[in-house]
Amino acid sequence: MENTNNKYHVRKMKDADITQVLDIDLDAFPTQWPHPTTNSYHYELRNKLAHYIVLCRGGEKNKQENEKRTIGFKEVISYITGLFAHDRFFGPEKTSSSNFLLGMAGIWMMVDEAHIVTIAVRRSHKRQGIGEWLLISIIEMARQLNAKIVTLEVRVSNTVAQTLYAKYGFATAGTRKRYYSDNGEDALIMTTENIASPAYGEMLRRLKDEHGIRWNGCYTE
Repeated sequence: MENTNNKYHVRKMKDADITQVLDIDLDAFPTQWPHPTTNSYHYELRNKLAHYIVLCRGGEKNKQENEKRTIGFKEVISYITGLFAHDRFFGPEKTSSSNFLLGMAGIWMMVDEAHIVTIAVRRSHKRQGIGEWLLISIIEMARQLNAKIVTLEVRVSNTVAQTLYAKYGFATAGTRKRYYSDNGEDALIMTTENIASPAYGEMLRRLKDEHGIRWNGCYTE
């Protein structure tokens, strides 16, 4: 499906995204303490157990691609030279992200269990299906990484999130007392059944299709 100006897409997080990711984290969880740092995300992106994704505004990606197609011959040569000289082939990217990021999510893989460590969306873009699309994408990533179950913690007061997770097969498996440092609130531990099973795969495909219909196909792969 081709991106248009009103469409979003999900991709893997990279070093160039960290500044925006920190902004999203602070915006989504203003009372959380301590907040992640630049160094902590640099570490996470090199941690073989950690896997992070970001959701970008697709139209800005298209604008960038259109600009590449309209520049002259000399600019093309300069652009290609820059691509092969860029340190992203040899180390961390130092430039800022060219996409505007609206949300991010991450998991830690531990043997055959994927633990969701974060799902965050800018407050200005809440209630637009972004959080659910990130959840779908992170579960699909877990399946690709051969996870059997997915787990997470959620505030006991966050019934909206609990309802969303239950929709995707998460059930309460326990409680972590005073888990959240900002106010000492308890966390519910929620976990799925076997996400590698054909039944779960079919449910996920159905929910993904329903999400696309509800949000008018504004999310692409």
